[in-house]
Amino acid sequence: MRDLVIIGSGPAGLSAAIYAKRAMMDVVVMEKAAFSGGQIVNTEKVDNYLGMPGISGFDMAMKFREHADLFEIEFDDREVMSLEDHGDHKTISLEDGTDLDTRAVLVTTGARHRNLGVPGEEEFAGAGVSYCATCDGAFFRNKEVAVVGGGNIALEDALYLSKMCSKVHLIHRRDEFRGEKILGAQVLETPNIEFHPFAKVTEIGGKPGSLELKIAEQVNGTPEEHMLLVSGMFIAVGTVPLTDFIEGIVELDEAGYVKAGETGQTSVPGIFAAGDVRTKNVRQVATAVGDGAAVIHYVEEYLNRLLK
Repeated sequence: MRDLVIIGSGPAGLSAAIYAKRAMMDVVVMEKAAFSGGQIVNTEKVDNYLGMPGISGFDMAMKFREHADLFEIEFDDREVMSLEDHGDHKTISLEDGTDLDTRAVLVTTGARHRNLGVPGEEEFAGAGVSYCATCDGAFFRNKEVAVVGGGNIALEDALYLSKMCSKVHLIHRRDEFRGEKILGAQVLETPNIEFHPFAKVTEIGGKPGSLELKIAEQVNGTPEEHMLLVSGMFIAVGTVPLTDFIEGIVELDEAGYVKAGETGQTSVPGIFAAGDVRTKNVRQVATAVGDGAAVIHYVEEYLNRLLK
């Protein structure tokens, strides 16, 4: 019987694992992906994490994992399929058909990219349509590309691609960005980025390497449709929480995020959530790391009550 199973090894999960190990808990981290780090692995540069200005997301993720490895934390790469609550213990069902019993569970699975949901997206995924500019941008060097979105990731993607692509079309359904103002200003000041406000992609056609994007946009208040020809398209329209395996077990909000406050406690005693997967207003690396550090205090309180 484990004291704690942490599901996910992004910033929140790794931070929590270190604090749990320091608290002498019998802890294991479940991570099915090839790398720890979560979404930051796909971020070109992180400028707002204290003490690490300008570090790449991948390097930051590796530093976080190296720190966890110093504590000889156990990692398990089997996928978690479901979770059952038995009061004083929880049972986690794994992909290989085995079960893992634990007194407490911490969910730090974060979120994945959101799809546009337009015709042609699935067909061209990996063949011109990408969800990671830092992963695939080099394939489009000196070519014309499009980025869809208006948040931080979309702005960062546009700036990153502008350094290697001949032109970047930034397509957003509003005329104001949702991302940080400093990033928005940099985008608008970059000569080879063309901003398309009040616009959306309604269909993706063409062929790999030569995409035909059907664009619906407002031009001087008049709706228009036209085709935009690009070599590649990068979709950055938000994220979806990875909570399918606990749906019906703990309470989720309308968007699928786990309802949990600063203590990380969910609607089920002994099941906690931290990082981007829980309901919160700010989702940053710093807040995820803080979540992971803080939640272990409350996990420890729960275990002490349970074992009295």
